[in-house]
Amino acid sequence: SRYKRRNIGYSKKRTWFRRIILLEFRNPELSDRAWVTGVMERSGDMACEYCFGNLYIWAPVYENTICEYDGMFLARDGVGDPMYLYPCGDGDKKAAVNELIRYAENHDGARLTMYCLTPSNVRELEDMMPGKFEFTEMREFADYIYNTTDLIDLAGRKYHGKRNHIAYFKNNHDWHFEPINDGNMQLCLDMNRKWEALNREKDPDEIDSELEAIKRAFSNFDELGFKGGVLYADGEVVAYTLGEELNSSAFCTHIEKAYASVRGAYPTVNREFAANMLANYKFINREDDTGSEGLRKAKLSYYPEILLQKYRAFYKG
Repeated sequence: SRYKRRNIGYSKKRTWFRRIILLEFRNPELSDRAWVTGVMERSGDMACEYCFGNLYIWAPVYENTICEYDGMFLARDGVGDPMYLYPCGDGDKKAAVNELIRYAENHDGARLTMYCLTPSNVRELEDMMPGKFEFTEMREFADYIYNTTDLIDLAGRKYHGKRNHIAYFKNNHDWHFEPINDGNMQLCLDMNRKWEALNREKDPDEIDSELEAIKRAFSNFDELGFKGGVLYADGEVVAYTLGEELNSSAFCTHIEKAYASVRGAYPTVNREFAANMLANYKFINREDDTGSEGLRKAKLSYYPEILLQKYRAFYKG
């Protein structure tokens, strides 16, 4: 009957609608750290995007929201044209991607774009959904991953310059290194403000955004499971660094600041942090270079063991 046909149509519409709202993205909270970290650790992903603390401190800047689906972790970058992180976890990834496709079409009015897929993610997605996505390499987001022993020992001719800078710093200053703690966090923030003032003209908007993320990192340092180190020269903080465990074999460094005018401060804080606090990890991920030629040159000069390429995946329909 006409009534039954209308009811069938309504039932289908309700089912379709309910499928769309299966994904409910929301702001990340500190209480999410336990389940998100558990999913990320089990996945074995080495990309810096799969660090809860990293996502949390940058969430206000990039409008990051998160969602749990079938035991997996999903994330959305809401600035500009929204993009989504490739699903992380042990659930049905094909189903998760299909849900993301529907969500993007109905919530954003656009075809799904996922960001920072590693080569293994690309292969997995192509196997699941052959020919459905167009992939573009994102060189500026490739992660530099180093052997921890290389950063500690700095052995061989290729690290000769680094050793010279460190020797100069140690020979010309009354210096010491210590872990970040409640007693020196404010000193790090004071040093950071001076650093920001010295470098502000290079990119004021980026400087302001980074400062917000850094404040958020220090305000929630212990709750996010961060660890870091502070380098002093002649009683003054001249460098600091911080990050979090990526998995049992890898640590991810999120922030590193030093005065460029203090020769040897950067390589010294890098080396001392690795030697004193990260020796139990096989790898250290020092994240990407954001497309900066200067930063790229600096990170390549430490000879990464892995240059983890990243790709953007665009759903072709």
